[in-house]
Amino acid sequence: MSSSWQALLKERLQLFGHRNWLVIADSAYPAQSRHGTETIITDEEQTTALVKAFEILHECKHIRPTIYTDTELAFVLEEDAPGITSYRKQLSDLLSGYEVQSLLHEEIISRLDRVSEVFRVLSIKTKMRIPYTSVFVELDCGYWNAQAEDRLRAAMRAKNQELDVPTRRKAFFAES
Repeated sequence: MSSSWQALLKERLQLFGHRNWLVIADSAYPAQSRHGTETIITDEEQTTALVKAFEILHECKHIRPTIYTDTELAFVLEEDAPGITSYRKQLSDLLSGYEVQSLLHEEIISRLDRVSEVFRVLSIKTKMRIPYTSVFVELDCGYWNAQAEDRLRAAMRAKNQELDVPTRRKAFFAES
């Protein structure tokens, strides 16, 4: 299913916009039951799937990623999960240049549960067998940012203060 997951991801990302999510998951990641959640499987290693997914994501100019990892990832011991140290280094290298936020696993799962009530989530399960290694990507608008939104909202508040509600009502009825 290696190449088909990539084709499906390309298709979904054309459909997706801000507030949709993408998960590149380890093999024990659960199939969530919300209607808005779709899970597909790849026989690839997680780091390989991450590289390919981010290449595809980078081609999409209408969206940009906000990346989350599990807080627990930093605390998993090599003796409990052989390969975790190497994985953390690979992940750090793969995600360099991106801002990565860390949240508790249960908090991320709860967010996905709430989000999938209204928006779609695509999970890609990989062959990874190390705990707390899933990478969660919240999609945001690629051509609009938080600063622009803040300026827009401030301008709207300023205009509303300029025309307070009673004045607007009087003006409306005077014109009628």
